[in-house]
Amino acid sequence: MTTQAPAPETAPTRRGFIDKAMSGIERVGNKLPHPVLLFLGLFVLVGAVSTALAAAGATVRIPGEDKTVAVQGVFTGDGVVWLLENFIPNFTGFPSLGTVLLMMAAVGVAERTGLLETVVRASISRAPGWLLPYLVAFVAAQAHLMSDVAILVIPPLAALVFKNAGRNPVAGLIGGFACVCAGYAAGFTIGALDALYTGITHQAAQVLPQGGDAPTHILINYFYTASASVVLALIGGFLISRVLEPRLPQPTAADDTDGAGNAVTTEVTDLQRRGMLRAGLAVLAYAAVVITCWLLPGSPLRGEGGALVPSPVLDGIVPLLFVAFLLAGAVYGRTVKAVTRFEDVPRMMADAITGMSAYIVLILVIAQVIGVFDWTNLGTLLAVKGAALLESVGLTGYLGLVAFVLLVCVLNLFITSGSALWSLVAPVFVPAFMLLHMEPAVTQAAFRIGDSATQMITPLNPYVFLLLTVLKRYEPEAQLGSLLSRLSVFVVPFLVAWLAVLGIFYGFDIPLGPGASISTP
Repeated sequence: MTTQAPAPETAPTRRGFIDKAMSGIERVGNKLPHPVLLFLGLFVLVGAVSTALAAAGATVRIPGEDKTVAVQGVFTGDGVVWLLENFIPNFTGFPSLGTVLLMMAAVGVAERTGLLETVVRASISRAPGWLLPYLVAFVAAQAHLMSDVAILVIPPLAALVFKNAGRNPVAGLIGGFACVCAGYAAGFTIGALDALYTGITHQAAQVLPQGGDAPTHILINYFYTASASVVLALIGGFLISRVLEPRLPQPTAADDTDGAGNAVTTEVTDLQRRGMLRAGLAVLAYAAVVITCWLLPGSPLRGEGGALVPSPVLDGIVPLLFVAFLLAGAVYGRTVKAVTRFEDVPRMMADAITGMSAYIVLILVIAQVIGVFDWTNLGTLLAVKGAALLESVGLTGYLGLVAFVLLVCVLNLFITSGSALWSLVAPVFVPAFMLLHMEPAVTQAAFRIGDSATQMITPLNPYVFLLLTVLKRYEPEAQLGSLLSRLSVFVVPFLVAWLAVLGIFYGFDIPLGPGASISTP
C-alpha cells in the first residue's frame, strides 16, 4: 500500500494594485440594488425632496427667461392626482420605447437568420495577417448593431482568425473584446442603442422650455460616431498588434469554442455568400428608391421650403431603417432556408422583442422618474444650479464635457447598464449643458465616451467572466487579474481618442449629426 505525499503548500499570491482596485469595485458594485429598485429609490427621493422644497416655497428662474417657476411636490394632493393621470402616458409615451422595440424586431430578424454573424465572418476571415488587428478593431467598432450578441460572437471568432493566420489567438480574443466594449457606442451602423439613447435625451431636454426645439432624432451623433469608429479602429489595431500581442505568452492549449462550448468557425459557405449578396442588392435597391424620392424637387419627403434637413425622411428614419433591416434579414433568411414560410419572420420579430422584456420593465420605472423630474421642476432647479456650479469653477465648454466624461467613466464601473446610467444623469446634465449653450447632442456624445471606455475592465460586466472562460481554453492558468491588466492597456488610449475626436468636432463647430450642431442658437 502506498500513501500519497501531501501536496506542498503554496505561498500566498501577492495581490497587485489592479487586483485590489478591481476587487474593491466588485465589492461596491455588488452592493448596488437591481436597477428597478435603484430607480424606485430615486423616485421616492425625488418625491421627498420635491415635497420638502415645495413646502419651503422654492422657486427657480431659467437664465434668459422672465418666468419664475415653483417647485411642485410629488407627495401632495396635486402630485398624487398628476401621477394617477400620467402614470400610463409616462410609460407608453416614453420616446425610446417604441423606437427600441421597432429596431429590435427588425434587427432580430437579421440576427436570427444568421445574416449579421455571416457578415462579420466574411469581413475578417480572408484578411491578410498584417491587416487582421485593424480589421477586427473596425468590425468590433460597428458591432453594437448586433447588441450584446457582438460580445459573444466577435472575440472567439477573432481568436480563431488570428490562429489560422499564424498569430497569437489570445491577442484576437482580448483585442476583439476590448474593441467591442470601447467602440460599442461608435460606428457607421444604427441600432437599438442609438434609439435608446436619443429617447432618453429627448425626455431630458424637455426639462427646459427650449428643449422642445432641440434636435433629438436617432442620428444626432451619427457624424461623430462614424468618425470615432475609424480612429478607434486604427488605435485598436495598433494596440493589438504592437502592444498586446508581443507581450503575450504562447497559448498552451487551443479549443476553438465560445464561452458556452459551441464550436466557432470562420467558414462562409457559398449559400451564405449568395444570401449576403441578395440581401445587399435588396437593401441597395430600397435605399435608391428612398433617396430618389427624397431628392426629387417638390417631393413630400422634403422639409419646409424644399429643405433636405430637417425633413420627413430624417424624422422618419426609424421606420425607414426598420424596413431596411427587415428586408435584408428576410431576403437572406429565404436564401439560406432559415425562412421557409411567411410565419417565420413575425416569429423571429416576436422572439427578439421577448428578449427585451427586462428593458420594458425598467422603462416603466424610469419613465415615472423622468416624468416627475419634469413635472416637479426639480430637474430644472438641479440643472440651473449645476450649470451655475460648472461656471463658477470654470468647467464650461469642452472642459465641462471632459469632466462629465470622467464622471461617467467612474459611474460606469458600478452601473454597467448604459440605459440605466444615462437615465440617471441625463435629466440633470442635458439641461445643465443646454444652459451653458450646448445642444443635447453634445451631452449625449460625451456620455457615449464614458459609457464605453471603462466597460471592459469592470468586474460587474458579466461578459468579462465569459471572456475569462474562453481565455482559459488557450491559457488554463489565466486569472482575472491578468485578464484585466491586459484589457487595461486599451482604456486610456481609447478614452483619449474618443475625447480627441469630440474636441475636433467641438473646436471646429462641426455638426455631430444631421441638423445637430454643437451650440444652441
